[in-house]
Amino acid sequence: MAILYAAEAEEAAQWTDSLRALDQSLDIRFWPDWGDPATVDFVIVGGRSPGDLSIFPKLKAIQSTWAGVNHLLRSAGLPAGVPIARMVDRGLTGSMTEFVVYQVLDDWRRGPELRAAQKEARWLETLPRRAQDCRVGILGLGTLGIDIAIKLSALGFAVRGWSRSPKEAGSAITSFAGASALPDFLKDLDILVCLLPLTPETENILDARRFAHLPQGAVLVNVGRGAQLNEPDLIAALDSGRIRRAILDVFREEPLPESHPFWRHPHVTLTPHVAAITRAGTGADDILENYRRAMSGQPLLNQVDVTKGY
Repeated sequence: MAILYAAEAEEAAQWTDSLRALDQSLDIRFWPDWGDPATVDFVIVGGRSPGDLSIFPKLKAIQSTWAGVNHLLRSAGLPAGVPIARMVDRGLTGSMTEFVVYQVLDDWRRGPELRAAQKEARWLETLPRRAQDCRVGILGLGTLGIDIAIKLSALGFAVRGWSRSPKEAGSAITSFAGASALPDFLKDLDILVCLLPLTPETENILDARRFAHLPQGAVLVNVGRGAQLNEPDLIAALDSGRIRRAILDVFREEPLPESHPFWRHPHVTLTPHVAAITRAGTGADDILENYRRAMSGQPLLNQVDVTKGY
């Protein structure tokens, strides 16, 4: 029984070191030196589409080290019927919550304005805005979204959440579900945070039609997927003032090309897909558990519903 790591060597090293620290008996191989394809039972993939996985006739499971698996589901050579698990890492959840809570607090406490005033040696006295006066909407109430909603609510923010199907995130968080509820969810938001998985239904969900439901001067934080954002519509919304500021961590093309207008737009803050990165030290436990489950025919942790895309 062998595990094949089908990703870049640098990324593979940190994961395999963590896995071997948990179980030194593991037979771990690397793409493309897998030996006999019939001896590979379990494949680990990273953030890029792997090669043809259908060549492994006895493959029992595929484990992604990323929370999103849209790149994997769209790749050629994905064997039918082989269960896929995505990464829901404790470290990743904490990192994403820290990033989003920081961005919300920084904007609401006028961080960009204060930093700009400092550059101009201008003493800018502002009255701090209260958290309870800020309406934050979380688009996507999965594991990450619920944790962020709870943390922001604990700080006093007025939090609401939207998901495809009804979710319970606590009595302090107003929940919306289904496409018909999106306009009411977006209405009056000060800050919109997108955490959705990428599916055919969520591609381009952040577009002019949805922006029109937001109040003038709303802030967008996108930490979901780059393809969920209609980029020309966002630039138009920023230029018109419909969106006051956009904080973007994910993009359709990564790395973002130097010529892209987001780099130079005065109302865009961008980070290079670093809001939350799965850490081998905390994620290896779940990979090893899924390997053992796959070998014994049990359902995987965080198994993907391929009909939903997550």
